[in-house]
Amino acid sequence: MVQGKVFLVGAGPGDPKLITVRGMELLQQADVIVYDRLASPKLLDYAREGAECIYCGKQADHHSLPQPEINRVIVEKALKGKMVVRLKGGDPFVFGRGGEEAEACIAAGLSYEVVPGITSGIAAPAYAGIPVTHRDYSSSVTFVTGHKAFGKESDIDWERLSSAVDTLVFYMGVGNLPDIVKHLRQHGRAKETPVALVRWGTCENQETLTGTLETIVEQVQQARFQAPAIIIVGEVVRLREQLAWYEQRLPHVVIA
Repeated sequence: MVQGKVFLVGAGPGDPKLITVRGMELLQQADVIVYDRLASPKLLDYAREGAECIYCGKQADHHSLPQPEINRVIVEKALKGKMVVRLKGGDPFVFGRGGEEAEACIAAGLSYEVVPGITSGIAAPAYAGIPVTHRDYSSSVTFVTGHKAFGKESDIDWERLSSAVDTLVFYMGVGNLPDIVKHLRQHGRAKETPVALVRWGTCENQETLTGTLETIVEQVQQARFQAPAIIIVGEVVRLREQLAWYEQRLPHVVIA
């Protein structure tokens, strides 16, 4: 039997038009598409007739397929000679567990290709009018997983993040926002530091909430602002007031 191949494809941050040309080509050719929650379902419209589409979305409290099972499905389909596209929101190698899936392919003796995607940690702020770097405000940016914001599992160097990095971008951190704020303030970030949360970045229902480290937790609670959202901490957030462009033409916006 001819062996298949796995393509780890970044779907981009939400707007289906932001997928790469290479990613779109592979969607149109794939025998199997294994897609997650943050990959726009509109992209499946480009799948060829007869392609098998398998949902493996993940939320904080529910995984339709655990990661080991996703790995198994990808490998099993490719070993049957299928061309498998693993369609992942954002970029496969930025908090997307694409590295684990690549390791699973290697262990099974499968060839694979990585197709980078635009990660939401850059795109969501950009669509909210927040450049993550700026000559006057930020010469450094760090991307942090919000899942490990506290507790024994945390390996985050909060002291360094608070003192040595201008812009912080947290993925998957809405549920742990109080702990993120607590750690940053305990390690020296001023309470006046601007903060923004961008929900469903680049999508038609994008919402943005801004505040400071002193106010943002209460604001999020009052607005019932929920995941999925990117959290941006740093002086670059101040630029939103003059650079916001996308949400000006959207009907549902939260601005504070």
